[in-house]
Amino acid sequence: MHDSLRREGPMSSLLSTRRALARAGALAVTATSLALVAPLAAQAAAPTVSTGAATRLSPQTASLSGTVNAKGKTTVFFFQIGPTKAYGVNTAEGAAGNATTNRSVTTNLVGLQPATTYHYRLVARNADGTTVGADRSFKTKNQPLGFSLEATPNPVGFGDAVVLQGVLSGTGNAGRQVALQRKEFPFTVGFKTLGNPQVTGTTGSFAFPLLGVTTNAQYRVVTTAGAKVTSSIVTVGVAVKVSTKLGARSVKRGHRIRFSGKITPAKVGALYAIQRQDSNGNWKVVAGSVSHAGGTTYSTFNTKARIRKSGLYRVFVGVTDGYQVSGVGATKKISIKR
Repeated sequence: MHDSLRREGPMSSLLSTRRALARAGALAVTATSLALVAPLAAQAAAPTVSTGAATRLSPQTASLSGTVNAKGKTTVFFFQIGPTKAYGVNTAEGAAGNATTNRSVTTNLVGLQPATTYHYRLVARNADGTTVGADRSFKTKNQPLGFSLEATPNPVGFGDAVVLQGVLSGTGNAGRQVALQRKEFPFTVGFKTLGNPQVTGTTGSFAFPLLGVTTNAQYRVVTTAGAKVTSSIVTVGVAVKVSTKLGARSVKRGHRIRFSGKITPAKVGALYAIQRQDSNGNWKVVAGSVSHAGGTTYSTFNTKARIRKSGLYRVFVGVTDGYQVSGVGATKKISIKR
């Protein structure tokens, strides 16, 4: 028995040693494997993204959203956007932080085209890589129709022509029928349509020429079919016409020159003034009186003004009855004789 123990003792020790070495070797291999895997896991830290919805849509603006997981690395994000999946435009980069959880990100867009479909996707980037989100799309809202309207000239001379022109802007502005409406002084009757409607051009433009206007009036333009759109009101003043004759074009200092002429239409008793332009471009009164009866369509004025300086002179006729507005005659040059 003692021999048996002696024989087994060294063998058992050897086997135990071998087993210990084998275990040690396995542990060493396992530790080495873990040491190799850990850096690989750290390198696989590119961000993850999810493209979100487009909100706050208007004809020219939108807000894009999404989520970014930075995977613990400093990360930036941006959106790619364009009319197709080719995109073409990148928004400015924004900070997505370095968290290991999803973080909401947004970008506001301006300068978009109304009633237009856009594709977009979210992109995030850090030191370990770039990740592209899924494609999504949105459509901007229609631009509401609206008018701009102006009159040229304004005021217009009595009996002369004026053009009411403008643009119908917004989605579907081209090829729309529009009509011009007028309300004449004293504005007690509603607007009435003048002539036939016009069709707006490719840019929504239109123009209504009016010949021989004689009374102050308000004008507006309206659409005649579809959505009802009305422009703001433009008031066109009709200035009385003043024809002027001079008794002379030069005079000794302090002497007088006769100013005479006609006012159309007739404005009997209207105040008028002889004016001289000063060095600052302002018109100063040097004489004046009231108009008198003339023919059925005009009144007259006739007065003398003392001339002390060479310069430009004119006749101003004040009108306050509401049917027309004040008017001025042609500018006349008068010189002082030496």
